[in-house]
Amino acid sequence: MNDFTIALLQLLPEQTIEGNLQKGIHFCRKAKEMGADLALFPEMWSVGYTIPENMEQLKKLSLPSDSAFIRSFGSLAKELSMAVGITFLEQYDPLPRNSLCLFDRFGAQKFLYAKVHTCDFGDEKRLTPGNEFFVTDLDTGQGTIKTGAMICYDREFPESARILMLKGAEIILVPNACPMEINRLSQLRARAYENMVGIATVNYPKGKPDCNGHSSAFDGIAYRPSEPGSRDTLIIEAGEQEEIYLAKFPIDELRKYRGREVHGNAYRRPKQYQLLISEEKQPPFFRDDYRGQ
Repeated sequence: MNDFTIALLQLLPEQTIEGNLQKGIHFCRKAKEMGADLALFPEMWSVGYTIPENMEQLKKLSLPSDSAFIRSFGSLAKELSMAVGITFLEQYDPLPRNSLCLFDRFGAQKFLYAKVHTCDFGDEKRLTPGNEFFVTDLDTGQGTIKTGAMICYDREFPESARILMLKGAEIILVPNACPMEINRLSQLRARAYENMVGIATVNYPKGKPDCNGHSSAFDGIAYRPSEPGSRDTLIIEAGEQEEIYLAKFPIDELRKYRGREVHGNAYRRPKQYQLLISEEKQPPFFRDDYRGQ
């Protein structure tokens, strides 16, 4: 398989859901013209990552997973023969969810992922957390790629990417809406390195409050037989401005690397990790706003 190209749609949102629909369609078409195999939106694109304090307003902005907004991107994926990862505020009971719907190049929904690690210390306390990570076989026209997803704050927990790797993920899609700086970029670099996976993250550009662009992609290939020492796995780091950034993942090389190197699931000892599933907390990690599972 040749390179798998992901278009990171680092875009400023419009003021309405309809505006985001039309802008999203326009930039998906541009991504296809640029040679993308998949177009990925930043976090909760339908509302430009807006979470009103008023519950009625929040629920009014949410959309069913089979809404015209979502179906439009499924139809577009089929028309363009390009996978699309569309993000939205999903209608859900008792509270909306922060979700990603992945369509393949035939327009078929491959999974609907809801953010597991909601930021309960902030506005996302008004959202329902997801409860599962998904990996799917994504048909690229050259073959299939095992593709998973996590959203923004999920990145902060090594378990998110680890579970996706254990489920077979080769590429992890990461919609985002926060300032991307050295430590958050380092987390993504680490998740790619320790799991031997490609990671594609797309953020909102400067101009969206609390965001600064710097969408990024890491190929997870830390060592090449032809090169001495280790290498930077960074494929691309965007600037701050609104733009489409292309990340090309060398899938064949990644697969060969995963077949010989020592990370991922090669030498793990799961029986020694039982403490990881304990629900007990100790100081200093008590938080009044913690919602549990």
